[in-house]
Amino acid sequence: MNIFWLVLGFAAQGLFAARFWVQWIASERAGKSIVPLLFWYLSILGSLLLLVYSIHRKDPVFVLGQATGIFIYARNLYLIKREKKAVVET
Repeated sequence: MNIFWLVLGFAAQGLFAARFWVQWIASERAGKSIVPLLFWYLSILGSLLLLVYSIHRKDPVFVLGQATGIFIYARNLYLIKREKKAVVET
């Protein structure tokens, strides 16, 4: 396997896994369970890179899982931004 793809795969998985550390640290600091914006951005970035990797690997199960997740993460960011905009307008 080309070293580029191996590094990309591990980096993508690292970004995707980092979102859990971000969420855990933010929740510990807040003293309650929260999901910070960075969680969603890491989710999208990690998923996009994993999608590229899975396309390269020609793994349809992996491709479908990552492609579906990207839409869910993007939708969450949209809902968060919409809610913030509504609060500002009131």
